[in-house]
Amino acid sequence: MSIKLEGINYLYGQGTEMVSHALKNINIEIKDGEFVGLIGHTGSGKSTLVQHLNGLIRPTEGHIYFDGQDIYAEGYDMKKHRSNVGLVFQYPEHQLFEVDVLSDVCFGPKNLGLKKAEAEEQAKKALALVGMDESYYKRSPFDLSGGQKRRVAIAGVLAMKPQMLILDEPTAGLDPQGRKEILELISGLRERAGITIVLVSHSMEDVAEYVDRIIVMNKGSVAYDAAPKEVFAHYEELEEMGLAAPQVSYIVHKLRAKGLPVETDAITIEEAARDILAALASKKKG
Repeated sequence: MSIKLEGINYLYGQGTEMVSHALKNINIEIKDGEFVGLIGHTGSGKSTLVQHLNGLIRPTEGHIYFDGQDIYAEGYDMKKHRSNVGLVFQYPEHQLFEVDVLSDVCFGPKNLGLKKAEAEEQAKKALALVGMDESYYKRSPFDLSGGQKRRVAIAGVLAMKPQMLILDEPTAGLDPQGRKEILELISGLRERAGITIVLVSHSMEDVAEYVDRIIVMNKGSVAYDAAPKEVFAHYEELEEMGLAAPQVSYIVHKLRAKGLPVETDAITIEEAARDILAALASKKKG
């Protein structure tokens, strides 16, 4: 099921002297099964945008359609919408509050009206999806590591069986191994559970490696909306927005400037290594 935004504008402080245009004429569609990266500098509007997707913020102007239905139409079930479009906040502590892990993950399904046994069944399945077995069920979520807390927070949303999962900076504060584990988990969820993923991130390397499409926010507007290679080809423009391309992009461009006939569209380490080796082999033959 797709979600579509048409002509979305959002004003902070409307009717006051402190009015600010947070979103300006946003027109995007995220289709079923996509893995989308959402990037932008601090204050670019990306967090405001994802809260619109989830229905936490109502636009000043425009329409949002989920599976063809206007989510602000009279009689629309917003509670069901927020279970369909799950949002995992940047700091898992903001979503964890129960005495133990299983109770925490059960909260969402119970809030949707499921009985205890049904809620526990869905919670256990969600915990299994994020790699947490029954040895964690009775542990306090606040005694877990940062990566484990994120897994529990993700499970709490998955237990409501969302069709779309939005993750706001899910790797913030994690070490490299923890980041890789969370990103592999998220990528696997789309394959195993068929969930549409929207990943909000400051890490260009993360989005370059995992997503199919990147939406770049700048000053409340969509600056780019394309495949990663196409977006990162505009690395100079991204720098002007306070962003950057993956580090390997700069490396291959510098090598090209130095005379090595290397392709310059690599955005991952694996792609760069392959292209550099090919260029060296070509130069050696020449």
